[in-house]
Amino acid sequence: MKQCLLTTICLSLSLAAARAEFKAGAAVIDVTPAVLPVLVNGGMTSRSVEKIKTRVNARAIVLADSKSQLAIVVVDSCMMGRPLLDEAKALAAKRTGIPTDRLLISATHSHSAPASMGCLGTDADPRYVPFLRDRLVEAIAAAQANLEPARIGFAKIDAADFTALRQWIRRPDRIAEDPFGNKTVRANMHAGRVWDDVTGEAGPKDPDLALISIQSRAGRPLAVLGNFSMHYFSDADISADYFGLFAEGLKARIAPEATPGKPAFVGLMSHGCSGDIWRRDYTKPESEWNPKLTIDDYTKGLLDLAMKAYGGIQYRVDVDIAMAERRMTLQYRVPDKQRLEWAQRVMAGVTNRLVKTTTEVYAREQILLHEAQQTEIVVQALRVGDIGIATTPNETYAITGLKIKAASPLPHNLVIELANGGDGYIPPPEQHLFGGYNTWAARSAGLEVMAEPKIAEAAIGLLEQVTGKPRRAWKLSDGPAARSVLGLKPAAYWRLNEFTGPHAADASGLGHDAAYEREITYYLAGPRPDAFCEPGEVNRAPHFVGGRLRARMAGLGDRYSVSLWLWNGMPNTGRDVSGWLFSRDHDHGLGPFGDHLGIGGKSGHTGKLIFLHGEDAKFVTAGKTEIPRWQWQHVVLVRDGGTVRAYLNGQLELETKVPAKFPAGFDQCFIGGRSDNDSNWEGRLDEVAVFNRALSASEVAKLQAN
Repeated sequence: MKQCLLTTICLSLSLAAARAEFKAGAAVIDVTPAVLPVLVNGGMTSRSVEKIKTRVNARAIVLADSKSQLAIVVVDSCMMGRPLLDEAKALAAKRTGIPTDRLLISATHSHSAPASMGCLGTDADPRYVPFLRDRLVEAIAAAQANLEPARIGFAKIDAADFTALRQWIRRPDRIAEDPFGNKTVRANMHAGRVWDDVTGEAGPKDPDLALISIQSRAGRPLAVLGNFSMHYFSDADISADYFGLFAEGLKARIAPEATPGKPAFVGLMSHGCSGDIWRRDYTKPESEWNPKLTIDDYTKGLLDLAMKAYGGIQYRVDVDIAMAERRMTLQYRVPDKQRLEWAQRVMAGVTNRLVKTTTEVYAREQILLHEAQQTEIVVQALRVGDIGIATTPNETYAITGLKIKAASPLPHNLVIELANGGDGYIPPPEQHLFGGYNTWAARSAGLEVMAEPKIAEAAIGLLEQVTGKPRRAWKLSDGPAARSVLGLKPAAYWRLNEFTGPHAADASGLGHDAAYEREITYYLAGPRPDAFCEPGEVNRAPHFVGGRLRARMAGLGDRYSVSLWLWNGMPNTGRDVSGWLFSRDHDHGLGPFGDHLGIGGKSGHTGKLIFLHGEDAKFVTAGKTEIPRWQWQHVVLVRDGGTVRAYLNGQLELETKVPAKFPAGFDQCFIGGRSDNDSNWEGRLDEVAVFNRALSASEVAKLQAN
């Protein structure tokens, strides 16, 4: 017993000693080009700049415990290629002793910074690349030299007003043409500026402004690392964009004067997952957008929020560090024979000059992808106490960052993109179906279709590795409205809060999972978060882009009910039928026994609920109320033998007499489309419940009351 007690005491003392040795150091190294003009990438074609608006910097933090050290570097750059960063890491490791797989180097994604890698029509500036490489080594070494005993804390705050979706779904009759001459563009950046062309946003945003604050043991500020998902503001000449202004603003507000004999405070702003994000909120009318908003005003507002969060940070000294890295080989989406021949024909006319047009840019990219075939990427995760940082080497969509953070075993998390490489956009696989600039095969968006889930899985797995704990199983909580649905004992209840398909989980506990079809995007804001989930959570919903949710519901018979929430993305006069919500019939056809609920369009009953039994459109029954576009509405369909009723927001909207007695085995149900795929839903649906009985008016009222 004495020996066990002695061993326990020794282990405790050893652990305390290790944690007591947590140290941190930070430094800033100027990486502004010494020779002008310099190439600047981020645009479609090549450009060079010869004026400097703000200096660009490499900002570094080195963290250490008794066993190891690691470094985090944030660089004012649009993107940096893995080969360059591997060179810099090798040199830094030789100089500092920090292993290369403990070095994280990321770009802020400023579109007004010198080009250190080739992208679309702009090549890397050959004079700038070696200069930047050497300065990265200097930044890591300088931060290491400033190591001192430290403490650390974390905070985050909702900054939703400073970020928004720029990727929007286009209407099915407004598909645009890609650079290869094909009509494939069902979604594209900034399409939301013209409301008549679109049905809604293509995904969620991540509103979290996260801060990791590091202080000396005595409380002297050493560094604050921010992380936010907003693509870039846009600035003129050579500039660090809002990332650099935010970093300098932190210094001005937290520690404007350095303590004599001590290193100066370092502010950093890293790039969160924001490949589909920008600052303009296209859900608001043009009249509410301020085109005169300056980069200084934007940054000031973001800093105000940051300081509000900063003031409440609690610090810990009992932390250790861990870091892991995975290198993966991924394939490029290389051109087929016909596209390669097309590209070669286009480029045959480009001699002794740079590419000038979008067509030439993408023709050149096809040849480069064909030559490369594949590439190596780097994914990392690190832990500092109970704080987790994961990385992607890409311009990742916001949903990917949300997915990684939701699964992390740690309570505090952020994701840094464009870290350890610049491998272009990686949309989730379903987004590839919708086309658009973010999917056009090029070095800026060339990785295989399954790159996003592979990278996200690698990041989550590395977080498990550095914690020694399994990932969290993400589940939306049941708020009062969800409990009301469950209290009525549905045969199936699909909350539709998945990050991805194809499975839609049945929350009823009866195991009637449904299946998403391919043309759906996920995890957008759903209806009534105050009612369907607990405070602090966001109810989630998929956006239907012509695909349906499919289920088999045996035993419905002639008496059943369907409750759902709808958000119509189509203008009410956009097509003959605005869209079908629910269908019970055989797949790929329209037969004499089916039930179908939708919203009318320009062919009649514009914007009103419509019910069709069978296949003759002459026997459609319509409601009374025009349903507004882009607003959540609650609908309940009740079939009680030969009587069908539909309720809108708890009020009886239509009632009709129709034949009953469905055939045996008539069990296929479709949400978000009709059985024959005519005028499938364009917009969001959520909280879908199916009951194997006819709900009463009082039960419908219960569904609406919460």
